[in-house]
Formats: sequence, structure tokens, C-alpha cells
Amino acid sequence: MTSLKTLIALVLFISIPVFVSADNTAQTKQTEIRDYSNFFDESLNDMEEEKEIAADEGKKGILLMFEMDECPFCARMKKTVLNRGKVQDYYRKHFRIITVDIEGDLELTDFAGKDTTQKDFSLEQFRVRATPVFQFLDLEGKPIKNGRLTGASKDADEFMMLGKYIVEGANEKMPFIRYKRKQKKG
Repeated sequence: MTSLKTLIALVLFISIPVFVSADNTAQTKQTEIRDYSNFFDESLNDMEEEKEIAADEGKKGILLMFEMDECPFCARMKKTVLNRGKVQDYYRKHFRIITVDIEGDLELTDFAGKDTTQKDFSLEQFRVRATPVFQFLDLEGKPIKNGRLTGASKDADEFMMLGKYIVEGANEKMPFIRYKRKQKKG
């Protein structure tokens, strides 16, 4: 009887790591972590050119992330949302994604071809004072209706929902808050 108990204990001991390992592998695939910088497209700060590239690549539009270096909410988005594989894949499929430093003195050509700085572009053209701000634009460089999120999203799922809200055109019918409620009920 003792050897039967020993055998059962040994089988359980050996099989537990297999079940845990399988579970962790499934979870890792679901929440693949990457470098957050892969979320953004490389840009030479020429927004006219960004419109052309987005159109040539068949994107829905452009997503601007307005940020600044010392912003804790920007850092949180980068560490918990923008580094997720599923977020990067979805957004890069549908949008050309550019980051803009609201305190930056780097030169930038705006969507009308006018030379400015990142700082002036942020404040004068998009009235950005707090960060992060995610602004969705159409292929003409015009803001998309209900296509602005100020502040960090709750989590990666909510940010994914925001992308789908824009891609599916629900932003034309309702504000994002109502869309979120409908998705959670449905």
C-alpha cells in the first residue's frame, strides 16, 4: 500500500510542472511583451509625408501620441499597454503611429506643409497641455470624430477597444464611453 501511495505521489509531482508550464505558455502567447518602441513608426517629423505613407500602406489613418519625458502616465502606457504584442500588431495594421514631444524643439512639418516645432504643433494645432493624448487622424490629417483619448487607458484591453471603436467606425455614431458600456454588456 505504501508503494502505491509513493507511486501516486511521484506521478502527481512529475505532472504538476507540465500543467503549470502549459498554462504559462498559453498566457505568454496571449500577453506577449515586446519593446514599447516597436509600437511607433519611425518618422522624420514630416506630417505631409506621413499622410502619403499611411495611404500607400492602406492604413485607416494616423495616430499621434503626444507625450513628454517626465510624464508618469505616458511611462505607464508604454510599460503596460504599448508593449503588448496584440496591441502593437493591431494598431500597426490599421494606423501609422507617430510620437510627438509636447516640449520638443525639434522641427516638424505639419499636415499643411508649414514648418513648426513639436511643441508649437502640439499646443497650437491640437491644444495639448496634458499627456498622454492619443489623437486619431484621417488620411487628410484631419482629426477623426470622437478620436481623441486624453490620459492613460485603464489597461491593454481598453486600449484595444479604442482602436476597434475607430476602425469599425463606431466613433461616428457614439462617444467612446457609450461604446465601452455596450461592449461590456454585449
